[in-house]
Amino acid sequence: MFGKFFRVVIFSAIFVCAPNLAVNFTKKVDSQNIAQVKKIASTQNNEQLFFMPFEQKQALNALLSSFKSAKQSIQVSIYSFTNKEIAKALKDAAARGVKVAIIYDKDSNAKNKTSTIGYLAKYKNISVCLLEGLDAGKYKGIMHQKMAIVDSRLLVLGSANWSKSAFEYNYETLLFSDNTEFVAKAQRTFALMAQKCQMF
Repeated sequence: MFGKFFRVVIFSAIFVCAPNLAVNFTKKVDSQNIAQVKKIASTQNNEQLFFMPFEQKQALNALLSSFKSAKQSIQVSIYSFTNKEIAKALKDAAARGVKVAIIYDKDSNAKNKTSTIGYLAKYKNISVCLLEGLDAGKYKGIMHQKMAIVDSRLLVLGSANWSKSAFEYNYETLLFSDNTEFVAKAQRTFALMAQKCQMF
């Protein structure tokens, strides 16, 4: 990353300090590297990055679409989940036979009447559980992830809780990636957390 940054700085310096050289250099770069650029673009992972509240509708629609297109499984670990539209998308997926597993943070959801945990727990093909963070004596950690894994092929990560305010009013991020290494690592982590989870 830093190497790329320094290359950009050096490249910029050429333009500032030597205009004539910059023109020739640019022509050479264009002719030699255009094929390589196309090659890189064609092999990149399919990723989408959204920033809320600027792209709130696009972010929410992308999340809903990923659940609507699920064929086999959806795994979710979420700190706060009160958005009814997202909950319905998970319920509908379960009705199609998709296996849905959700890990909720215990403190934020166990006794929270606005949480979707009670609504989703009653449906077939949906399993929910509660997880606490590590116990450090005076302080107990929380399960603060906001993650979804769809069909073992798509990873969704972000800063946003699944709430109306997070998507509409907060400054949040949401990333979609089909990077196989990231998906596999996320699934291993989800499995480890599920082992420590308390069924609701």
